[in-house]
Amino acid sequence: MNRTTAPARKPLSLAAVLVSALLGVALASGAAPALGTPMAGHPHLQASSATAARAAFHDQMRRLWEDHVTWTRLAIVTFADGSASFPATADRLLQNQRDIGDAIAPFYGQAAGDRLTTLLREHITIAVEVLQAAKAGDTTAFDAALTRWYANGNAIADFLAAANPAAWPQDLMRSDMKTHLDQTLAEAAHELHGEYPASVVDYEAIPAHILMMADQLSAGVIERFPARFH
Repeated sequence: MNRTTAPARKPLSLAAVLVSALLGVALASGAAPALGTPMAGHPHLQASSATAARAAFHDQMRRLWEDHVTWTRLAIVTFADGSASFPATADRLLQNQRDIGDAIAPFYGQAAGDRLTTLLREHITIAVEVLQAAKAGDTTAFDAALTRWYANGNAIADFLAAANPAAWPQDLMRSDMKTHLDQTLAEAAHELHGEYPASVVDYEAIPAHILMMADQLSAGVIERFPARFH
């Protein structure tokens, strides 16, 4: 009598054994997730997303304000040299002021963003008047433009302080803006007088100061609007 021989069973692969074991443990504990369950609500992923959002905003503010001093220096240099590239450089610098205003609009509203843009564009246009008067040797016009420039710096500081007084107190904002203007004025004076090594030394300190301000601004926004970074 012939006996039917059952086909030989293939040994399970190591991967299959591990999958079976893990499923068995999960089912026994009742912890197996339903297939297709989204993980977006996982607290660790939420924390990671919030950290990434904060870091991105921090970096954005740094880039915008570093652009501010970089294009300012290029505008000063091209103006002092009488370069034909000055108008294009000045236009790019003015665009940076719009970019900064647009960066705060999602938090403080479009009107606030537009107001900051206006103040920052005045900061640039008055600075050009300061340069023009200095180059022409017109002391009266220079003094008048310089007075308006520092008044505009205080207006920018006051605007920021009113928006977030806890993070950006008025006296600190005014002090920071004055330092920025003092540094830029020294840089421009040396460049206009052909004292190029001194102008370079002046610029060495400018990015460090403006990045400190950028960090203070981004930290204030993140602290004031924590839910926007989740």
